[in-house]
Amino acid sequence: MGRDALEKARRLRRDETKAEQAAWDLLRNRQPLRHKFRRQQPVEKRIVDFCCFELRLIIELDGSVHAQPSQARRDERRDRELQALGFKVLHFPNGLVLSNPEGFVAKVEAAIASIESSTTPHPCPLPRKGGGEKDSQGY
Repeated sequence: MGRDALEKARRLRRDETKAEQAAWDLLRNRQPLRHKFRRQQPVEKRIVDFCCFELRLIIELDGSVHAQPSQARRDERRDRELQALGFKVLHFPNGLVLSNPEGFVAKVEAAIASIESSTTPHPCPLPRKGGGEKDSQGY
């Protein structure tokens, strides 16, 4: 991941929308969803609104521009790329987060329950922290 992507992610965090702030207040610090989410997180060459790497779950908040056909096509292509990396991508309209935060949390909880009940592990696990060391057998 390049320096430009990190700088863009920092800028997006700093210039977040009201809906992003509201969602972050609900997702941060493992409450109430018990899983760690990161905001404006680089994933490969994309920056996603919210990501839980443990669950391989991405949450995107969409404003009215996402209803335009050209943007919808770009979103679909982006989702396919992220899904090919093993992520589940959920889209929510900004208005849901702002007008019905309990509904937003309930939908995210349902997605988490679905993921947790799945027994198929992802074929490409994420590297462990400190990832480069080998164990005593050289692996």
